[in-house]
Amino acid sequence: MGNIVFETALGHTALARKGEVLLALTCGHSSERSAWKGLLDRLDLTKAAAPPEVRFVYPGDDSLAERICAFAVGEYVDFHDVSIELDDLTSFQRRVIVACRTIPHGETLTYGELAEIAGRPGAARAVGSVMARNRVPLVVPCHRVVPASGGLGGFSAPQGVVMKQRLLDLEQPAAASLA
Repeated sequence: MGNIVFETALGHTALARKGEVLLALTCGHSSERSAWKGLLDRLDLTKAAAPPEVRFVYPGDDSLAERICAFAVGEYVDFHDVSIELDDLTSFQRRVIVACRTIPHGETLTYGELAEIAGRPGAARAVGSVMARNRVPLVVPCHRVVPASGGLGGFSAPQGVVMKQRLLDLEQPAAASLA
């Protein structure tokens, strides 16, 4: 449990948990150090007097890390059972996060469609802001949300939209096998 850094086919990944609740996740980093810094940024702890402890693990040492590694090589992985921290979010932000988690593997929705599902038609920009601040990508699959005008939109991972496209591409073979 706690804070861990590990390597996947997507690059170095870091996650933070409090008990069984996932607080933050970052992936696609070029080094362990970069992943750890990215995690501290997501947790807004870059200036903390005493940064939290971190463990460097092999994926087999942690079940969630193992599942993320499987996802990173294109296996179908369902993250719906992973508990995430929502307490500091507004009710709208919570609805967006919950709705995003229902987007099926290998499919996409537009920001506007997600806004509608979250109960605020016309709030596509607000949904974009929620997705940009998503602390747990993959578990909350913000890479599955795209602009109505086409293209990919933005993505806050280290590799930006290149990583977003890579994640979408990874899901295609697994989604086809589910059909």
